[in-house]
Amino acid sequence: MNKAVGALFFLLLTQAAHGQAPGDAAIRSILRDRIDVQKQGVGIVAGVIDSSGKRIVPYGSMLAGEKRPVDGDTVFEIGSVTKVFTALLLADMVARGEVELTDPVSKYLPSSVKVPQRGGKSITLEHLATHTSGLPRLPSNLMPADPSNPYADYSADRLYEFLSGYELTRDIGAKYEYSNLGAGLLGHALALRAKSDYGTLVRTRILEPLGMKSTSIALSDEMKSRLATGHDANLKQAAAWDLTTLAGAGALRSTVNDMLIFVGAAAGPGESPLAAAMKSMLAARRATDSPGLDIALGWHILKANGRESVWHNGGTGGYRSFVGFDPELRTGVVVLSNTSTAAGVDDIGRHLLDPRAPLIKPQQQRVEVKVDPTKLEQFVGRYELAPNFILAITLGEEGLSIQPTNQPKSRIFAESETKFFSKVVDAQITFDVGAEGPATGLTLHQNGANVPGKRIEGAEPEEAAQPEGIEVDPKILERYKGDYELAPNFILSITHDGKQLAVQATGQPKFAGVAVTESEFNFPEVGARITFVTGDDGRVTSLTLHQNGRDMPAKRIAR
Repeated sequence: MNKAVGALFFLLLTQAAHGQAPGDAAIRSILRDRIDVQKQGVGIVAGVIDSSGKRIVPYGSMLAGEKRPVDGDTVFEIGSVTKVFTALLLADMVARGEVELTDPVSKYLPSSVKVPQRGGKSITLEHLATHTSGLPRLPSNLMPADPSNPYADYSADRLYEFLSGYELTRDIGAKYEYSNLGAGLLGHALALRAKSDYGTLVRTRILEPLGMKSTSIALSDEMKSRLATGHDANLKQAAAWDLTTLAGAGALRSTVNDMLIFVGAAAGPGESPLAAAMKSMLAARRATDSPGLDIALGWHILKANGRESVWHNGGTGGYRSFVGFDPELRTGVVVLSNTSTAAGVDDIGRHLLDPRAPLIKPQQQRVEVKVDPTKLEQFVGRYELAPNFILAITLGEEGLSIQPTNQPKSRIFAESETKFFSKVVDAQITFDVGAEGPATGLTLHQNGANVPGKRIEGAEPEEAAQPEGIEVDPKILERYKGDYELAPNFILSITHDGKQLAVQATGQPKFAGVAVTESEFNFPEVGARITFVTGDDGRVTSLTLHQNGRDMPAKRIAR
C-alpha cells in the first residue's frame, strides 16, 4: 500500500513547507498536466488548509471515458494513510491508560498465538507503529483467491498461523523496515483490546469526535454513489480492495474534505479530544535509511533545509494518496487520486507544501563525456552527507562508482570534469576541487535539493562478511519462479528445488542462490545478488540483479 518509503539508492530528499502553497489556477494546471498530458491519472482532488481556511481544487473524472467530475466530496481509497489512524488509535489508548507503548503485542492476542521473539526481546506496540518489529512487509501465507483484491480473504487464523511459525531474520528494533503486516497486526490487536472491530473503533474514537462523516471502511449506499472508480497504471478499471484482518494497514476510504479536517487537527491540535494524542505522535522515534527522514508514531518526518514536514502516503490497486503538513506553519495538504500510476501524487503533495519541491518530469537527457582517468583519482574517497550516512566513491576499470551507506554500489558518469550523473535515478554529483590535491567535498543534487558532503579521512570500512543463508518457505520460493527479461533476448529464469533458489541466464549455466532475507538472494559463484520486488497484492512483478557495481531491473514476463 505504501509505495513512498521506497527503494531509491540515493537520498529521498525534498524540501519542507516554505511560504504559501501555489494558487488554485497553478494547482489546476498541475493536475491537468498530470492527467491530460502525462496520462498519469483519471481524477485528482487536491486540498490545502492554512490560517486563511481551506480550498479544494479538483480535476478529472470519476471514471475514465465519462464526464462526471471529481470534487471535495468524492470518495477514494486512501490505502496506507490508514496507518496514521491506526497509530492515532494507539496514542489515544495510551492516553486513556488502556495500553502502553511498551506492551508486547502478544498480550492482546489469543494465548495460542506464538508471536516471534529474538534475542530475548518481544515485539511491542511501539515497534509495530514505527515499522521496527522485524516482521516482513507481507506475510508469506498471503495467497489470495482473487489477486485483484489481495487482502479480502486473509483471515485471523491465517495471521495467527503465520506469526506462530515465523522466525525473525533481524533483531527487534534494530532497523526501520516498512511493514503492512505490522501495521495490520497493530490495528487487529488494538481492536481486540477494545473488544471491538477495527472499523467501529476508528469510527467511535476518531471519526465521530472529529466530525469526519465521509470516512469509513464499509460504505453506505450514499457513500458508494460518491466513490470514484479505481484505475490501474494503464488507466483501466481496477477492483476495490477490501482489508479485513489487516484493516489497520490500509482499509479506509475518505474524501478530501474529510481528510482536511484530519490533517488540520494534526497540524494544529486545539480543542479536539484527540489533541494530546495527536501531539504525542509527532516525536521522532527512529531514523530510517534516508538521511533526515525519521519515523514517528505512524507519521514520517522529513527534516531538510532547516524545515520539517510530516507526511504519509498510500496506494492500492486503483488509487493513490498523500497527506502532509508543516507543524510550524500549520499548513496541511491532501491529494487523492483514483489512479495507481508510477507518478502517483506524492510529488504534487510535497510541491503544495513547498513550491520549491520539484514535480515529476521526464528525466533530463544527459550527455556522457570522457575524462582523463588520472583526473578521476582525485575524487576517490568517502564523503559524509549526514551522521552515519556516507557516500563512498571508488574507481574501477570502467570508471567511478558510488555506494551510499547500506546501499548497493552503482556507476556514475561524467558530464564534465567535475560533475557526474547516475543513470539509475535522476541524481547528479558535483565535486569540490581545489587548486591541487584531492576533492574536498561534493554536492548531491536530487529532488530539488542540493546536499553538501565533506570528505572525511579514514580507511574504507571493512567489507561486511557475507550473511549466512536462511531457510525460506517453499511457498515463497514458488512465488519467484518464472522468467524475467533483463534485455531483449536475455532472460533470467528462476527455479527452485523446494529448498534452494537457482538462476539461469540465457545460454549460461544454472547457479544456486543463498537466501539473505525472504526476498534477497546471493549468488557467490558469480558475485551477484538478486532482489525480488513484490507488489502490495503479493505478486512478484520484477527483480533487480546487482552485479559488477550495476543494478539492473528485469520485469517478470509470461512465456
